[in-house]
Amino acid sequence: MTRECVFRARGLTKIYRMGEVEVQALRGLDLELHAGEMVVLLGPSGSGKSTLLNILGGLDVPSSGEVWYLDHRITGATERDLTRFRREHVGFVFQFYNLIPSLTARENVAAVTEIAEAPMRPEEALRLVGLGERLDHFPAQMSGGEQQRVAIARAIAKNPAVLLCDEPTGALDSQTGVVVLEALEKVNKELGTLTVLITHNVGIADMADRVIRLSDGRIAEIQENPTKKAARELSW
Repeated sequence: MTRECVFRARGLTKIYRMGEVEVQALRGLDLELHAGEMVVLLGPSGSGKSTLLNILGGLDVPSSGEVWYLDHRITGATERDLTRFRREHVGFVFQFYNLIPSLTARENVAAVTEIAEAPMRPEEALRLVGLGERLDHFPAQMSGGEQQRVAIARAIAKNPAVLLCDEPTGALDSQTGVVVLEALEKVNKELGTLTVLITHNVGIADMADRVIRLSDGRIAEIQENPTKKAARELSW
């Protein structure tokens, strides 16, 4: 079964200038990502993983090259169009949860659904990540893993086609991390959301459809997993 191509990147380069110094984060990268995939991006620090994710999500722009989302060219889009693209199509999950401390779990999620076109109910998004019983708890009353699952619920509540996760288990121990990965696995399966996950934990790669290894701003290897492991079977 051929899956619809959601992202197509061609010849992506990204150069950051810091005073006299140039840092080349991406060096002519080509990539396609498909609907419903679970993709893990692996690579050492500085290999270009976060830069690639930020360009796909419209948070950053490449120095050269093109990115297409479905049949829309997002390179060269105005800031206003990129804002709309992020709001309507992309959910982000970062290493740090960025929840609003004075709002409950339900209210943190509702803050996003109010600006989305066809959102889920906050209660539904929280139920999907296993927090149906914690709707009215504040972040301070929750563990790190629970807060990260609220962040995932917030990201998926706007029903995005794409979920981009940058080290979502980076601040968690492995046991808690697995619970968070189970939430991402469930979202990928039940909603069919293209999920791209950056990690430095090689063990997490076993739950992906495809593993993309980056090295020095280039794709070093793309590997398909003939059989995926369930998140609960992972260890690192």
